[in-house]
Amino acid sequence: MTKIVNHWIGGKTAEGASGTYGPVTNPATGEVTTKVAFASVEEVDAAVAAAKEAFRTWGQSSLAQRTSVLFKFRALLDAHRDEIAELITAEHGKVHSDALGEVARGLEIVDLACGINVQLKGELSTQVASRVDVASIRQPLGVVAGITPFNFPAMVPMWMFPLAIACGNTFVLKPSEKDPSASVRLAELLAEAGLPEGVFNVVHGDKVAVDRLLEHPDVKAVSFVGSTPIARYIHTTASAGGKRVQALGGAKNHMLVLPDADLDAAADAAVSAAYGSAGERCMAISAVVAVGAIGDELVEKIRERAEKIKIGPGDDPASEMGPLITATHRDKVASYVAGAADEGAEVVLDGTGHTVDGFENGHWIGISLLDKVPTTAKAYQDEIFGPVLCVLRADTYEEALDIVNASPYGNGTAIFTRDGGAARRFQLEVEAGMVGVNVPIPVPVGYHSFGGWKDSLFGDHHIYGNDGTHFYTRGKVVTTRWPDPADAPSGVDLGFPRNH
Repeated sequence: MTKIVNHWIGGKTAEGASGTYGPVTNPATGEVTTKVAFASVEEVDAAVAAAKEAFRTWGQSSLAQRTSVLFKFRALLDAHRDEIAELITAEHGKVHSDALGEVARGLEIVDLACGINVQLKGELSTQVASRVDVASIRQPLGVVAGITPFNFPAMVPMWMFPLAIACGNTFVLKPSEKDPSASVRLAELLAEAGLPEGVFNVVHGDKVAVDRLLEHPDVKAVSFVGSTPIARYIHTTASAGGKRVQALGGAKNHMLVLPDADLDAAADAAVSAAYGSAGERCMAISAVVAVGAIGDELVEKIRERAEKIKIGPGDDPASEMGPLITATHRDKVASYVAGAADEGAEVVLDGTGHTVDGFENGHWIGISLLDKVPTTAKAYQDEIFGPVLCVLRADTYEEALDIVNASPYGNGTAIFTRDGGAARRFQLEVEAGMVGVNVPIPVPVGYHSFGGWKDSLFGDHHIYGNDGTHFYTRGKVVTTRWPDPADAPSGVDLGFPRNH
């Protein structure tokens, strides 16, 4: 019997009423294992209404109450991390170790939310004038929404909702319809932790659900992670309705390798950063820029390592890379490799014909490595979101930097070098929001914020960290003047001596 994933509204499962369902496949087998209910406008409205009603009390709840729930949720999440990882593997396809890593990174933000008391401390200035004090405080927005991608079905929602609810907001999550089960399990664990009904809701669906959240007058803010075209649409549509928006888009992350770099370390980093999680992550390194005469040696070292990667089902402990999310996406990724030679690239490794014995219907693709890729090639210009690594050549550091800065994306980047001065110049001169020095995927820890520049971010706030707290709250300044108690009206004795 096919599993059905329903919505979560008002603290309980809400069966889909629209009659529309989407298929969820096991990427390793190609088999449809699950149906997910798609929400109608009315069902989205019901989730928002539940969140709005819950905000009446949750928005006034104490910090102690909120953090108590989050501490319990953290313990439950830790206890069930293997189970959640298995749900991710079954629907996304990534290997179990990658799925466990995803849960661990989500836990970092739960940790941050558990300590929200410090983040929400206000400021006070006394005696700005005679008997006048000024205080700055931060308060929740109300109902906020999150729209999240398929590649991290547990981590990216946890980049959003723990901070949002810790700040006193209520939340409506619209996860990817391709791998929806993890989000519902998170909702169940929140309920088990004692989160009041309606504070966290999940509605599944497609553009109908997304558009309703963007236009709903009771939704005060929208967080999004996904592709650049959709991020731009989310930002334009929601901000036009007066909503606060943080919309994280796509990427084409570059890794510069200078002639003095440890090439073995650089090759190890390039392979893990390009092919980990099958390249389906916005922080993947998809372009290596080899500077000077090291290019041939570096490409050979990458090739040697890439050929050893074990590809197979995500639930097989021997697998190091799993399938892609859908057959359609697999075919699109393969098309970039198929057309690379005609655009001037040298195809060092072609993984487009890869299959796995016993799983022939899975969404498989092997490792692809393209060398001497011109910047005009589609494989370089587009975000491929698969296990395809482009190597570009540059004669100098300046030429390599120009390549990076000419990209419309500015998400993450890295430099590999032994020279501190070169690294310092790079981190100041490169146009990207996250920079790694001998670190290939510079994803910030939870108490720093994540976000890119240029076409990788729409909106003023990065996600999680201090930016996350500020995004989910708004400031208020209170100016207070109290008369001196010695000036109390006659007949009222407060125990203070009369001064005059």
